[in-house]
Amino acid sequence: MGIEKGGRIPPGPGQESVWDYPRPPRLEPVPERIRVELAGVVLADTTRALRVLETSHPPVYYLPRADVRMDHFEETADRSFCEWKGSASYFTLRHGALVVPKVAWSYPAPAPAFAALAGHLAFYLDPLVGSVGGERARAQPGRFYGGWVTSKVVGPFKGEPGTMGW
Repeated sequence: MGIEKGGRIPPGPGQESVWDYPRPPRLEPVPERIRVELAGVVLADTTRALRVLETSHPPVYYLPRADVRMDHFEETADRSFCEWKGSASYFTLRHGALVVPKVAWSYPAPAPAFAALAGHLAFYLDPLVGSVGGERARAQPGRFYGGWVTSKVVGPFKGEPGTMGW
């Protein structure tokens, strides 16, 4: 697979290029089953996820809280702001002796264009295991972003070395 002018990897059959995703981002329903696990324990499992698609980023999946084992998550005082989605709050995972700070986030009162994200959580995949339609996803490079990379998306992706100026 070659790289086109500008570094864009051309998508193959059944693939999407993150360079075809819009800015501002688009929100859409996900037809596949999305799962999040840790050490064999299912933390979330849904067929009602949403995904946010933004230029240069692999999809970020948002799962309804009703499909997340919220007894494993504790909201923190940490906050951040996205120019598109609004103010985010973060969650720490507690599973036995394991504590993973800021492993998930949500938009409790998102901007109007992303109102459907209310009541949903997104997850960083380190140390979690996420899957999309049964395919194990890998984390978007650089922990600042929370995209999930599968065989269905091609980059290059924001977060890889040398991309912070994009």
